[in-house]
Amino acid sequence: MAYVKSSFLLSSAALVVLSLLLAVPVSAQDVPDAPSAVQPPPAQEKLPTPPPSANPETRSQPANNFPFPGDENKPTEPTSQVQTVPAGTQGTGGKDQLFKLVVSTNFVQVPVTVKDHEGRLVDGLLPKDFVVLENGKKQQLSFFTVDPFELSVAIVLDIGMPDTGIQKINQTFPALVGAFSPYDEVALYTYSSTVSQVTDFTGANPHFTAALNQLKSVRGHNNGPAVLGGPLGPQGPSVNGVPVGGAPVPTVSTPPKEAHVLNDAILRAALDLSKRDKTRRKVIFVISDGREMGSNASYSDVLKLLLAQGIQVRAVAVENSALPIYNKLERLHLPREGYGNLLPKYASATGGGDVYDRLSRNAIEDAYAQITSEARNQYTLGYTTRATASSAKREIEVKVARSGLKIYAKDGYYPLASTRSQ
Repeated sequence: MAYVKSSFLLSSAALVVLSLLLAVPVSAQDVPDAPSAVQPPPAQEKLPTPPPSANPETRSQPANNFPFPGDENKPTEPTSQVQTVPAGTQGTGGKDQLFKLVVSTNFVQVPVTVKDHEGRLVDGLLPKDFVVLENGKKQQLSFFTVDPFELSVAIVLDIGMPDTGIQKINQTFPALVGAFSPYDEVALYTYSSTVSQVTDFTGANPHFTAALNQLKSVRGHNNGPAVLGGPLGPQGPSVNGVPVGGAPVPTVSTPPKEAHVLNDAILRAALDLSKRDKTRRKVIFVISDGREMGSNASYSDVLKLLLAQGIQVRAVAVENSALPIYNKLERLHLPREGYGNLLPKYASATGGGDVYDRLSRNAIEDAYAQITSEARNQYTLGYTTRATASSAKREIEVKVARSGLKIYAKDGYYPLASTRSQ
C-alpha cells in the first residue's frame, strides 16, 4: 500500500514539472536548425574605404578635369595633367556641366578647329597644347572638352543667283538634309532683294524636306544685261519707231533694281539664333554666290552681333564665286556690282573656317557633310576674364604648340552686360 502511494506522488510531481516546462515560451532562436544540404554563404567582412587615388585615370570625374565656371574661388586639391577624350569617343559630361553650373558672362567660350597642311582635322590635342591670348595677354584655361555639340543651324539660301546655280543647288537638297543628325535643329531662310523665313527651327524631318522641295520651283535670274529696247523690249510693237495704233509717245525703260541683301539675311538669322538654347553650337550656313548689294545692315554691325552671341558663319560658294580668279577680281569692287568678298570675311572672323568654293554637284554635297561635322566636333576652350561690359572688341588669338597646323577660331568678342543663368 505504501509503495502504491509513493508511486502516485512521484507521478504527480512529474506532471507538475512537465506543466511548468510547457508554460515557459521558447524562442525560435533557441531552437537549433535542422541539418541542411545547402551551405549558407560565408559572412562578408567589411573592408576599409581606400584613400583617394592620386592617379586621375582612376578617379570619377569629367573628361576635362578643369574647374568649371564659378569654381575659380573654391579651394581645390592638386590634380595631375589633364587628358583629352580619345578620338572617336564622347566625353563624360564636359559640355553638359558647362551649362548646368552657374555661368557668368565673363566666361569666354572659344570653339577651335585645327587642321593639318592637307586640310584634315587634327585630333588628340591636350589643353597644354593650346595658348589663348586676349588683347595680347595669355589666359589661364578653366575649361576644355572635345565633346561633340548639338547644332542650331540657320540655312541661308541665295535665290538671287543665276538660274544655273539655283538648279544645281536644288539637286543637292537630299544631301543637305542628310548632313544633320537627329539631335540638330535647322531653320531655313531665303534671300534676294528681301529676306524670308521659310521654316522655323525644327529637326531635319519630313516637314523640312517638304519645304526644300517647294523651293525647287524657284527660278533664278538669267545672265546678261536687261533688255530695254528692240522687239524683245518691254514696250509695245512699233513700225519705224512709231507705236502701232497711236501717236508716237516717248517711252522710258529702266532696268529693274537688283539687290542681294546678304548682310540683312545673316542679321535676321543671327537674331533668331541668339534666342536658341545655349547648350547648342550656333551656326549660320550660307549657300550663295557671295554677292552683297543693297542691304540696310552693314558688315561691321552684323559682325558685332555674331561675335557677341558666339555664332559661326560657314559657307558654300557657288557659281562665279567658286572660280579661283574670282576673289582677285572682287578686290577691285566694280560700281553697281556690289561686294563679293564678305563671305570669307564673315567665316574667318567668327571661326567658321574657309569658305568651300564648289562648282560640281558632288563637291557641293561633300561640303555639306564636312561643314556640319567640323562645326559639331571642335575643341572647346574656356577661360574667365575681368573684362567689363563694353562696346569695345576684345581681340582673341589661339595658338597651338605644333608647327604646320592651321587654327580656326573667332578673332574676338564683345563683353555683354553681366547676367547669371543656369
